[in-house]
Formats: sequence, C-alpha cells, structure tokens
Amino acid sequence: MQRIPVSSSNLRSVGYDAASKTLEIEFHSGGIYQYFGVPLSIYQGLMAAGSHGKYFHAHIKDVYRYRQVG
Repeated sequence: MQRIPVSSSNLRSVGYDAASKTLEIEFHSGGIYQYFGVPLSIYQGLMAAGSHGKYFHAHIKDVYRYRQVG
C-alpha cells in the first residue's frame, strides 16, 4: 500500500485502501500498522486534522482492529 508522508511528531506516513477500508500507518518509532474497517471519512479526517497524532488517538487507536505489518 502506498503511504503519504505527514507532518507529525508521532506518525511518519499514512495510506488508505478504500476497497478494503484498510488504513495503514507508519510511525516514527518504525512500526507499521494496518487498521481494518476504517471508513473513508475517518481517513479523510485524519489527513485534514491539525494534529494527526491527536486525531489518531481520539478516533482510531483502540477503536479498530489492527495488526502490525512492519
């Protein structure tokens, strides 16, 4: 999945596959995680947020099933 670099102290890059509703996030710590069943509106909100990290913690972390892929 292709990811887009973001300006964040926590997140390095973000990708989204609309067909499978899979959100992929690479963190500065080096981990890459995929989150499943994520609506397009949540991805769009993350990309538009003033703070990507705060949006992630409020709307994605501990909400969607995930797995580490890297």
